[in-house]
Amino acid sequence: MSQSHQPPSLSETPTVSHTRSQHLPPYRGIVAVDAKDFTGYPASEHGRISETIPQLLQLAFERAGISEVWKQQRFPSSTGDGYVFGFDPAWMPFVIHPWLHTLQEVLTEFTVHSTWAVRIRLRVSLHIGPLPDAGGEYDGNGTPRNDTHRLLDSRPVKAMLAASNESITHVAAILSDRCYQDAVAGGYTGRHPDHFIEVPARVDGKQFAQQAWLYVPAPSGNLYDRHILGDQVVEDEGAQRQTDRDERRTPQRRSGHRSVRISASRGNVNQGTVHGDQSVSNIDVNGDYVGGSKAGTVHGNLGDVVHGDKNEGRR
Repeated sequence: MSQSHQPPSLSETPTVSHTRSQHLPPYRGIVAVDAKDFTGYPASEHGRISETIPQLLQLAFERAGISEVWKQQRFPSSTGDGYVFGFDPAWMPFVIHPWLHTLQEVLTEFTVHSTWAVRIRLRVSLHIGPLPDAGGEYDGNGTPRNDTHRLLDSRPVKAMLAASNESITHVAAILSDRCYQDAVAGGYTGRHPDHFIEVPARVDGKQFAQQAWLYVPAPSGNLYDRHILGDQVVEDEGAQRQTDRDERRTPQRRSGHRSVRISASRGNVNQGTVHGDQSVSNIDVNGDYVGGSKAGTVHGNLGDVVHGDKNEGRR
């Protein structure tokens, strides 16, 4: 007697997106880390680095007084040059602070006391979102997980760590806007919002662009140069400052792209930052005519730009 095969029940049938409503997966906090310059070390060191990173993370969670986050981690995974796992998002304010600050201290001690030539500096990405978490093999996969890794690879956080002093700054973190709004702007994290810098997070070669927030527990070097935070941040802020200045000086001028023209009888000095195009004409500098233009953003003092033969006018 042949056995009849019953069709799977409706609850067991895979659901095609946008055809039938279904429950959201549970929300999870996600933390991902990557080691700076991992591929720059000899291949013989890679295994040891991969093993050391989760050990340092665990120590930081214990010292920060939130060892439960590490013990109860969900869908943990080593990425070779880093580590990622999910956790109860109720802990997110404590992961932002004090854990990031404690991680900075742990990595500083590791660098100072270790006889190992490898220096471990970490980029950290934090996000919140719905992810499958039923104890299955493929749990933790979804858009929030993907976005967490994209944030980790984005230009601003990479540039932030690269621009800092490698002996001082060992951690640079980037928070998704959702993570920032819920935990920081909502007042649940023991850090004032002014400790965080809003940036456009983009990844070269990827269709990814989101607003995000940088946090560096131990800043150093030239981290306040807005160039490293993303081109649009520099352009937008510069354009707004220029517009404000022009409206104060000449309200009747049209808005839009503007050039700055400076004339000086005995040379030219630029202080601070100049955005846009700058034309410079210096007349009668020891009988010479000096002219030129400077494009982009100019920092500090600049001397004159001379085009052609300085003595041409004397012949």
